Amino acid sequence: MRILEGMQIPFQVREYEVDEEHLDAVTVAGKVGLPPEQVFKTLLVRGDRNGCCFVVIPGNMELDFKALAKASGDRKVEMVPLKEVTPLTGYSRGGVTVLGAKKEYPVYVDFTVELWDVISVSAGQRGIQLFIAPADYLRAVQGTTGEIARF
Repeated sequence: MRILEGMQIPFQVREYEVDEEHLDAVTVAGKVGLPPEQVFKTLLVRGDRNGCCFVVIPGNMELDFKALAKASGDRKVEMVPLKEVTPLTGYSRGGVTVLGAKKEYPVYVDFTVELWDVISVSAGQRGIQLFIAPADYLRAVQGTTGEIARF
């Protein structure tokens, strides 16, 4: 939130009750009152050529690994094992966000982000979501958009 404030980017904070058994974006969407396709989840992925990158996709979709590999210039990409996510990002499952991560990695955002006036992303802590305009989010994270998610 401090990063967005420093960039003078408007946002809203939405808190919700955390259920440790259901940290998925579809559940979070129901708790913050948005459709799952408007709540974006952040994943950490590792490519064989370019290393780690963040992927931000709609909560009701899954990553298209081949499309991401093509977009990132890798031959193949895979999810970073959960045990490595916190050491690499500083965030735990259910609270991963690009903003304020321990290290800056390239950011790839599914093109559907541009369909909305406002999207929801994790604020970096379970139970807190940020509502932000897609253009502002893309500027804040220096994200590249592409068709990287599928049903």
